Order: sequence, then structure tokens, then C-alpha cells
Amino acid sequence: MFRAVLSDSNILRNSIPIIAEIIDEAVFTVDQNGISLLSPDRTMVSVVDFKILSSAFEEFKVEGRETIGLNMANFSSVLKRAGSGRMVLESGKSKLLVKIAGKGTRTFELPLIDVKVEKPPIEQLSFAATVEMNSDVFEEGIADAELIGDAILLEAGEGSFKMAAKGETSSAELRIKAGEGGLLNINAQQAVKAQYPLDYLKKMIKASKLSPQILVEFGSDYPMRISFKAIDKMQLSFVLAPRVSEE
Repeated sequence: MFRAVLSDSNILRNSIPIIAEIIDEAVFTVDQNGISLLSPDRTMVSVVDFKILSSAFEEFKVEGRETIGLNMANFSSVLKRAGSGRMVLESGKSKLLVKIAGKGTRTFELPLIDVKVEKPPIEQLSFAATVEMNSDVFEEGIADAELIGDAILLEAGEGSFKMAAKGETSSAELRIKAGEGGLLNINAQQAVKAQYPLDYLKKMIKASKLSPQILVEFGSDYPMRISFKAIDKMQLSFVLAPRVSEE
């Protein structure tokens, strides 16, 4: 049994609907550290890693460790009905209660479901390049690439980062250097490049509303991880498999 009170429900309202676009069922772990979720999508192309710290809650009580399986579309639909005010989450034997304060108190009951999820070994990932930049700049690069094709090429080198897409007759490119254009920091052990599917990235980048900065980690023809963080509140990361070039 647990009880968690959020004074500002935006942490959930702005994250769960994004996650629900990628995974349809999820197991949340609730313990003294907070609420977390680690799950691949059904195609095993991407992984969602989500944490809300206990310090983000106005009130947080849990007995030991608890796991909660939910249908993400149902959970997302309930959260979309909430405003930005107070929200209470309480677990029962077979249901999750979501109480939303506003003009009166609305209570939703969501059934807990049995979800089998294999934990992906993302702790084994080691990235050759890390890029910290403004989220809106990365979002612009994704939007530009969408006009051209279904994949985006990322390149990182000494002090510069490039996002590019190429079609049969057209192309798009965003190149920025450290200290300009919203590129805050870059660390590349070597020149690296990799291509990733845009259909996933255009869903993931919606999380830019959670944080003004994004951390991008990747390697040559290697998975990438993008992370959004709100200090002392939450972190949402996505791992995405590369689209390996046949060249």
C-alpha cells in the first residue's frame, strides 16, 4: 500500500501521455526512493526509463516495495482530465486510486494488471559522445529532419554537433558549435555518427516540455539515450536502437 500526494500534477500530466505513446503496459516500482518505471516497447527498439523522486511529492508513504501494473492508455486518459493542481495516488489490493482536486474532488479507479516485463540491461551501455543542449534546439532539428525523410543522422566531433537528414532530392542540416546555438557542452572521445528512426524520436522529443535542457548520448552505429531532468523531482530517459547504414 502506498500514498503519494503531488501539489503540482504536471510532473505526471506531461510525462505519462508521452510514455503511453511508446509502451502500452507498464510496471511501476514504488519504494522509499519514489516511483520508477523501466520498460522496453513491444518491438524492443526503444526503452523508457522514468523516475519520480520521493522529494517531488508533498507527501509520500510506502510500506517496503510495491509493484503496480497499469494500462498506460487508461492512465494517460485519466491524467489528461486533471488540471495542474493537487493529485493523490493511492494503491489498493487490485486498483490504483487517482484523486484530482479542483472544483470538488474527482476520484478515478484504475485496475491493476499483471504485466510481464524483462528488465533491459541499459546499465551496460557506454557512450562515446555526450551532448548537452537546449531542448528546443534538438526539437527543431527533429522537425527539420521530418520534412526530408524517416531517419536522422547525428554526428559529434571536437566541439561540434550535427543533426542531418537526406532524401532523394532534398536535405536538411543543423550544425552547432559549443557555446553557440544552444549547445551547452559536448564531449566526444572520437568522431561519431549514427542514424536513428524519426517515428520514435518525434514522440520522445515531446518530453522537452519537462526540461529546458536535454542530454544526448550516443556512439557510432550504437544505441542513443536522451534524458530530460527536473532537479529533485524527476528524470525521463529514452534509449533508442540505431538504424544501421548498409553503406
